[in-house]
Amino acid sequence: MSERNLDFDAPVERKGTDCLKYDFAVERGMPADILPLWVADMDFRISSYIQDALAAQAAHGIYGYSDSKEDYFAAVRDWMKKKHGWQVEEKWLVKTPGVVFALAMAVRAFTKEGEAVMIQQPVYYPFSSVIKDNGRKLVSNTLVQKEDGHYEMDLADFERKVKEEKVKLFFLCNPHNPVGRVWDRESLLEIGRICVENHVVVVSDEIHADFIFEGTHQVFADLSDKIRDISVTCTAPSKTFNIAGLQVSNIFIANDSLRRRFVKEISAAGYSQVNASGLVACRTAYAQGEEWYQGMMAYVRANIDFAEQYIREQIPEIRMRKPEGTYLLWLDFRRLSLTSEELEDLIVRKAGLWLDSGAIFGACGEGFQRINAACTRATLAEALGRIKNAIKNS
Repeated sequence: MSERNLDFDAPVERKGTDCLKYDFAVERGMPADILPLWVADMDFRISSYIQDALAAQAAHGIYGYSDSKEDYFAAVRDWMKKKHGWQVEEKWLVKTPGVVFALAMAVRAFTKEGEAVMIQQPVYYPFSSVIKDNGRKLVSNTLVQKEDGHYEMDLADFERKVKEEKVKLFFLCNPHNPVGRVWDRESLLEIGRICVENHVVVVSDEIHADFIFEGTHQVFADLSDKIRDISVTCTAPSKTFNIAGLQVSNIFIANDSLRRRFVKEISAAGYSQVNASGLVACRTAYAQGEEWYQGMMAYVRANIDFAEQYIREQIPEIRMRKPEGTYLLWLDFRRLSLTSEELEDLIVRKAGLWLDSGAIFGACGEGFQRINAACTRATLAEALGRIKNAIKNS
């Protein structure tokens, strides 16, 4: 048997499948006929190996409580070693239904109400939600954008705020969503030093780690023994293999004390076994999904190249810096000098697109829009054409 699902140009009809991206526009205040490129899942059919494994599970006819055996961990371990040079141990592993759930459990496990949790805005908006919703203080070490669109960490500001705000927990987005940075080893080492010296636990969201187009992904916990001892590393097959709906993530915590506190919060939330189909899909993806993964990566890379060239040549009014990682494009509309409401009107009403407004990633994201490039080339071209025409006709 070989991989069958390698035609990434082939459209897959997602409407009418209770798909969050395509079937809930009206419920979320959008026009029914809008073209959605907001939520970060792919419009590609998953690996045929995963499809077949799920079909075999479905044919069995019993979907009871399930957990993982050695073959599951072996598949995860081998993927981490092969792709990132990271040697994980089975005792470090805690399975959760998703990374956002893990973030919330970390907030509850490692901080008390009113204590400070640091993030680096503009950043994936659930970071802010799980901090605020749990009654913690949000502190932002806001990223610095250079003239060429490149983002960097403000390390002096990071250290100052860690000390002044008495930060207990830091959420690292590595690679960074939405700005697309693949953080360099030197910056991460400095972050690690500051956090070790100030007893800050670091939760590193590495869900996009398999999407690296420039540079090398550095697992934060793998920088040193001291950094590993303060780290919670969040990984998942959901982005890489387009199986987010099957709800399984692999969280690695080497420090026994931190892991016990984290697991205690999961138990307090009333959660135990993860999705039975998610276990099957994850094991199969990591063990047999390499051919599909390589094909998908080549297609997404070409999509990003296409978008960069199209915007440069056809829509000079906006700017895009090619992401070093992730399949998400961070588009800068600030040259248009529009208010947030005017920009939303341009995108939603005039272009007929449902994107993620930059403002939801933090105030520093105002004037930007995030667009998902993990779709067919035809869909991406249609979306960019709509932006071009909306600007031209405004």
